[in-house]
Formats: sequence, structure tokens, C-alpha cells
Amino acid sequence: MAVLLFRLGGVPEEEAAEVRQLLDEGGFDVYETSEGRWKLSVAAIWLRDEAQLPEARAALDAYQTGLAERMQQDLAEREARGEPLSLWRRLRERPLQVIALTLAAAAVLTLSLLPFVSL
Repeated sequence: MAVLLFRLGGVPEEEAAEVRQLLDEGGFDVYETSEGRWKLSVAAIWLRDEAQLPEARAALDAYQTGLAERMQQDLAEREARGEPLSLWRRLRERPLQVIALTLAAAAVLTLSLLPFVSL
């Protein structure tokens, strides 16, 4: 029976490609599902053979540990260069995401305070 191995929801495409390559090179029998048009399914990588689960999980755990170390090293290098993650930097790198999140927060705040303002 197939076993859920790796959820792809919210995973950057680079990381998903690295995971696919890792599993392919390891010779694991996997298949992938998408979340579908209406976003009702699970976007994930599934392992067909449950007997391969310990090896696949160990390979993924090693990959994720290495990824965490690379990300921490990258953050430390940015901070050493004087490029800390800040709101302005995120606004320059991802303006639509920052604006959308700001508007969503303002909408939630407005709806939360609206009953008290109308008293």
C-alpha cells in the first residue's frame, strides 16, 4: 500500500526538484499527486512500496538536515554582510506577497474592531 512520503504544499519548486532527484537517484518507487484544479487533493510524493519506507525516510531526513544547515549558513552569511532579513528587503524581493499579507491583516483587524467602533 502506498505511503505518504513528502507533502509538496508550500514547498519551493527548487526543493521539490531536489527531493524528486534524491528519490530517483535512490531508486525508490514513488509517484506524485497534485492538489488538483480545485485544490482539494494533497500535493505529495507517495512511496509505492512500504518496505522501502525506512530507507526513504532516512534519505529525506539526511537531505532536510543538510538543507537546514545550508539555510542557516546562508542566513549567517547575509547577516555578516549586513543584509539582515527585514520588512523592506522582503518588500523589494516579494512586493505582491507583502502587500497581500498587509491587506489581509488590515481586513482581519478591521472586521475584529468593527463591532466595537459602532457602539
